[in-house]
Amino acid sequence: MTCVPSVTENWILTAQCPSRLGTVDVVTRYLRERNCYVTEHQSFDDRASQQFFIRVEFRPEGDEALDIASFEAGFAPRASEFGMTFELIPPGRLTPVVIMVSKADHCLNDLLYRYRTGQLPITIKAVVSNHPDLAPLAEWHGLDYHHLPITAETKPEQEQAVWRIVEECGAELVILARYMQVLSSEMCERLSGRAINIHHSLLPGFKGAKPYHQAFEKGVKLVGATAHYINDDLDEGPIISQGVEPVSHADSADDLVARGRDIECLTLARAVSLHVQRRVFLNGARTVVFQR
Repeated sequence: MTCVPSVTENWILTAQCPSRLGTVDVVTRYLRERNCYVTEHQSFDDRASQQFFIRVEFRPEGDEALDIASFEAGFAPRASEFGMTFELIPPGRLTPVVIMVSKADHCLNDLLYRYRTGQLPITIKAVVSNHPDLAPLAEWHGLDYHHLPITAETKPEQEQAVWRIVEECGAELVILARYMQVLSSEMCERLSGRAINIHHSLLPGFKGAKPYHQAFEKGVKLVGATAHYINDDLDEGPIISQGVEPVSHADSADDLVARGRDIECLTLARAVSLHVQRRVFLNGARTVVFQR
């Protein structure tokens, strides 16, 4: 199935470094010297961590095309003076991703729809699951579906097979779209900063089977979802996006489930969009997120 995702026509330059006078100037001055017009600029200086973050969208002026190698070579020595790491993203670039799922189809279906209709600048390389249930959905979209069953005894081998798929696909992002398995410490380390998970956010917290039904029994008044980068602490990685919606005594347990699924879909899609547009920076256990 041919997909033409919506992509920015601008170049994107992101950078971060220790806080220091002149950090904005070193970026914008170089763009001016390269005859580049800034169309969007966001920056943040975190006093707590003493780290500076900047994201700039720009377009070259004139007829001469921008050469990536030349641009990076010219900016590198200036960035080095500030201990600055940077990334340059050309217009139209699609981020290669692998999606991992179990049996629940709502997040996968939502991502595939947004992919098919051009709402996400990604290219889906494969869908991986520990169950065979969602193979028809992936195959209808022309995507490779890898059924990799898992048990406590086979977990190391299963995760190694997942890692091979990620590497062979050249995936830069792994999306856990309701993948109901806890990743090992080794896998979390391998995917640090490049794997996004989604889970419900119910207060008070409800764990185990049927959390929305537990919430209904307690009469909760809010349901929500959290999308975050994975780490070795279950569901406690750096947060990218959150969503919430009020509910009332008139809502049944099934109503809570339905609303929760909708919020999970929207929150996950928002987090993926922010990540692939290079709007998210890791800042220790926290994130800096430049919203659109």
